[in-house]
Amino acid sequence: MKILIIEDEIKTAKELERILLSLDSFDIQIVGIIDSVEESILYLSENPQPDLIFSDIQLADGMCFEIFSNLTVKSPIIFCTAFDSYMMEAFDTNAVSYILKPVSSQKIEAALQKFSQMKEVFEPEKAAKDISRLRMHLKFPYKTALLVEQRERIVPLKVRDIAFFYLDAKNILKITTLNNQRYFITSSLDELESSLDPEQFYRANRQFLINRNSIESVERYFSRKLFAKLVVEVPESIIISKAKASNFLRWLEGGFE
Repeated sequence: MKILIIEDEIKTAKELERILLSLDSFDIQIVGIIDSVEESILYLSENPQPDLIFSDIQLADGMCFEIFSNLTVKSPIIFCTAFDSYMMEAFDTNAVSYILKPVSSQKIEAALQKFSQMKEVFEPEKAAKDISRLRMHLKFPYKTALLVEQRERIVPLKVRDIAFFYLDAKNILKITTLNNQRYFITSSLDELESSLDPEQFYRANRQFLINRNSIESVERYFSRKLFAKLVVEVPESIIISKAKASNFLRWLEGGFE
């Protein structure tokens, strides 16, 4: 069984490799250890797809879901993460299992046993039906309002009125609405991304989560990147990386799935 590890924490990656190679009954070969979205896209574009992928969710240069939205990846995936808030996004891919860190021999072996029992799931037609069923079970309602503080008051702010979220250099998360009102919020950008409708909000980069309705235009940027111009002022330019550019344009024209 050929396995690709996508993990940006060297210690965790090596421990995962050690555990996998110690499970003699599965005849495992590690074909690579990769630590970023960009390198993963390059590897999977230029090499045969492995039998199985073990992937962390938060990588050095972004979320692993960017890999699977930019490429057609047919390999089943076992996610290993410290967060339990990305399960729905995980099952939008070919997810077999969702392991919470720290990894252990027991967790890994159980996930591999599950993979062995579910191999037939990844036949194209059956896979689509079963993954769709899993998504239905895991589908939670997205937030339609957020509670923000305004002086001494707590105000419910409608999500549809938000132009963008911005994480500044001091790790303070700020909100700007479509009519240029500004607020602070104590949630993390990752938490917000997982709780808002991905058809409406896009994680442009580490600093910005932007509303589709706030985008005025998109321009080509050097090195095949994109520059997003909004209908409101922004604290810094919103640049979409080369790796995310095609996915962003599909999302913008309503091609999100």
